[in-house]
Amino acid sequence: MSDLNTIEDVNRDEGAEMKAETFLPDDYRPAEDEPFMNERQIEYFRRKLYEWRGELLAESRDTIEGLQDSTRNIPDVADRASEETDRALELRTRDRQRKLVLKIDSALRRIDEGEYGYCEVTGEPISLKRLDARPIATMSLEAQERHERREKVHRDD
Repeated sequence: MSDLNTIEDVNRDEGAEMKAETFLPDDYRPAEDEPFMNERQIEYFRRKLYEWRGELLAESRDTIEGLQDSTRNIPDVADRASEETDRALELRTRDRQRKLVLKIDSALRRIDEGEYGYCEVTGEPISLKRLDARPIATMSLEAQERHERREKVHRDD
């Protein structure tokens, strides 16, 4: 099954409206000289988010299968401790992936609502470079830096 079929299946499963697909060359990259969040850019980020989501969900399935396979009785205490440490690390990784999938879903909702790519603090466009590097970004770089500085100040109190 191709990624496109998977994306269409997910859209259908989530009750999203099916609309004519925007043509996007394989080598397309959003450019600053295009109108911000035009159809091609929206489609580029939508696909990027769905692909990332699919990879994370596949990794999660593999992790769950691996954890189920490793539920065996290990008589050696040191080996058992090592196995439990590995399992705890896998579970923490899985939890981070779960949170990331939620953020991806939120970004996909913002795309559907026409709010994707705009800073939730200032309303200004988030740079295309930032969105390409971190497609779940909700703040411009400047707003994110201010947020982190405030967070650091309050954390140090």
